Amino acid sequence: MQKRHLDRKQYFRELAVTSENYYIPYIQSVKDIHAGMEVLEIGCGEGGNLVPFSKLGCNTLGVDIAECRIREAKDFFKNENLCGEFLVCDFLETQIKSKKFDVILCHDVYEHIPDKEQLLSRAKDLLKPDGVFFISFPSWQMPFGGHQQICRNKVISHIPFIHLLPSGIYKTLLKAFHTEDGTIRELMSIKATRAYISDFEKKIEATSLKIQDKQFYFISPHYEVKFGLRPRLLYSVLARVTFIRSVLTSSCFYLVRR
Repeated sequence: MQKRHLDRKQYFRELAVTSENYYIPYIQSVKDIHAGMEVLEIGCGEGGNLVPFSKLGCNTLGVDIAECRIREAKDFFKNENLCGEFLVCDFLETQIKSKKFDVILCHDVYEHIPDKEQLLSRAKDLLKPDGVFFISFPSWQMPFGGHQQICRNKVISHIPFIHLLPSGIYKTLLKAFHTEDGTIRELMSIKATRAYISDFEKKIEATSLKIQDKQFYFISPHYEVKFGLRPRLLYSVLARVTFIRSVLTSSCFYLVRR
């Protein structure tokens, strides 16, 4: 387990940096972001992704199922003298404000959701006619697509592709390295709800949404602030080969519209 998984303030600041340097410019490639816009983040955690939007004067709303994360988000925003609203709720079951949103964010949440069609459908209903839905997730088949880096054990957290093992073998291996029961449950849950790139695009089409742009990163933008690695997009010729794209893409970025 990395320090950032324990130090949530550090994680909050890292998310804010990545959001400012990569999410904002990417969204602005198709839609100008300015004061007064309505911005929603699904699964906001501590709220770091919403920081640059708040600084631009947007009306930000973050929702998350974890009460502790929302409590931290409120505290962090208050300490940073930022304006933002946060709500503890299950996005798939709770009625969000009746207003529509100019921008909806969903960063590294999609792979955790069992009913992905419902997530996309609800996001679509909350988008303004000219709104943009930014969604990012790690390819399940990439080396650490199973999130095994959250394990406390330094060996098991650095072994690539183990999440692709059959469930029984994977669980046995995690136990052999003394992984906590809660972490095992989380990793097995991710395995059950994993996200495939091709399947995501089929679900977008089935929901009558439209992909306006997409980017496949070989070196994820998140790795810049975390590890000092310069982000690298996957070469376009490789991105067109389904299997290669699935294995080499550490993070997918999509801009989706109604």
